Amino acid sequence: MEAQTLPETKGLPVRERVRETVPAQLLARNPERSAFAVIGLFVVVLIALYGLHDVAQTGLNGLSLGSVYALGAVGLTLVYGILKLVNFAHGEFLTFGAYTAFVVNVTLGLPLVIGALVAIVTTAVLGVAFERVMWGPMRARKAGLLQLLLMSIGLAFLIRYGIQFFSGTEIRQLGVDRTETVSLLGLTLGKSEAIVIVVGLAVLISIGLLLKLTLLGKRMRALADNLDLAETAGIDTSRIVLYTWLLAGGSAGLAGVLAATVTDVRPELGFGFLLAIFAAVILGGIGDAFGALVGGLVLGVVIEWSTLFIDFRYKIVVGFVVLILVLIVRPQGILGKARTV
Repeated sequence: MEAQTLPETKGLPVRERVRETVPAQLLARNPERSAFAVIGLFVVVLIALYGLHDVAQTGLNGLSLGSVYALGAVGLTLVYGILKLVNFAHGEFLTFGAYTAFVVNVTLGLPLVIGALVAIVTTAVLGVAFERVMWGPMRARKAGLLQLLLMSIGLAFLIRYGIQFFSGTEIRQLGVDRTETVSLLGLTLGKSEAIVIVVGLAVLISIGLLLKLTLLGKRMRALADNLDLAETAGIDTSRIVLYTWLLAGGSAGLAGVLAATVTDVRPELGFGFLLAIFAAVILGGIGDAFGALVGGLVLGVVIEWSTLFIDFRYKIVVGFVVLILVLIVRPQGILGKARTV
């Protein structure tokens, strides 16, 4: 059945008419409810066609992928929301974190937990270092969006090929046992994937609480709303910017470690996740940290569900199809609001 179009939209272009259909208006009024209603209907159809067990199993697998997307997306959207910087080097932050963990875990023979902690700290410091030597001075010089965008692309190549220069192109693995599995309610999951889900969700919840309840989170939201006004109100904006980079870099470093836990360590690791991370950011609402958290998790689960009816090699396409459909009717994303963090 075709979507009902309102009479007053008949003279509008096709794009505008799509936005003014009744489903589009419902999505605009209650985007969260509408999105979850669509997902719920999708789940019901999948269960009817493929059974509850298969749908639950693929959904559980998707949570590990979604945790990586969400952790990467929250850092990316924080930087954009506060500094209005589209950081294409963010994927290489994931790669840097993965290689740091590899050095600590495999080369030095220390536990992966220590490797993950070192990766979080060093990647956070890397983010602050680039803020000091690149982004801060460029903002002081009133650099435009295009200049900053080109610099971030150049920085991505610098980090990627710098890692490749020192480590080579050989594909490596962290010291984890990927053959061991755990069972829960009749569902089977690799132990490494289970760890990714537990750690990822715990950190995501912690980041959400930090942004929502702490003074630092409130100041970050103030900077995202209006940096000049926040500075006039007495907020130390320079310090908040540094904290933003620490959080963005640390979350990216952890995302890289979690990604390497279930895949491989290679120079293109972060780039392979970058487009999906951007999709999660846009799906949740550009600049909206809470939207990025939800968008990443939803995207990961939906992508895995798609393997029930298409070849797994094409599953990433489904995520972008969902993204395009959402943006047609709601360009600001599902959870996009006036506030950007």
